[in-house]
Amino acid sequence: LSEENPMPAVLAVLADGIGGHRAGEVASEMAVEVISQQVAASDGRSPLETLTAAIHLASQQIYAAAQADDARSGMGSTCSCAWVINDRLYTATVGDSRIYLLRNGSINQLSTDHTWIQEALERGILTPEQARNHPNQHVIRRYLGSPTPPVVDNRMRLAAQGEASEGHQGLQLLPGDRLMLCSDGLSDLVSDVEMLETLNAMEPNAALQALVDLAN
Repeated sequence: LSEENPMPAVLAVLADGIGGHRAGEVASEMAVEVISQQVAASDGRSPLETLTAAIHLASQQIYAAAQADDARSGMGSTCSCAWVINDRLYTATVGDSRIYLLRNGSINQLSTDHTWIQEALERGILTPEQARNHPNQHVIRRYLGSPTPPVVDNRMRLAAQGEASEGHQGLQLLPGDRLMLCSDGLSDLVSDVEMLETLNAMEPNAALQALVDLAN
């Protein structure tokens, strides 16, 4: 929001590092910093293209940093981006960090996990019951810091069993809507129903701390 561009906008970026604690922390910090800077420098007229280019740049810089330092070899990061321009939502994800929409007393995962488990579920190889605690639960298919640019996912799923589609981008947010971004550190351990109950039971900051406590 500025005098030159009075349209209100907010960007949320969540990144979860991989490749060891210290290296992963560096990668996730780089992801947030680069993506935020690129979005801030844009005019907001092409949000999906801007987000995709920002994620690719962050991925390239993370890969270059990993190549230059043996201690950070193999580091990478997931990312989930939610960009609200006026009352319209635009999203971009890589990896298994999620974006949820809370609306009318329900919670819906807008993003799609880029994991071995998700692919197995979609192909009917595993049932949801078999997927729980599966040995491949944490195998991700896309991440920032890969040798080639990751495929950025701009699909959005508006219903639990609905089809994810890029056509849903620019979703109009309604009064009372809430967005939550989280890593698998929460979603692996706390159910969607538990998230919804916690977020509805208290004010936002207290609810988020309660979710962290619940996961721990």
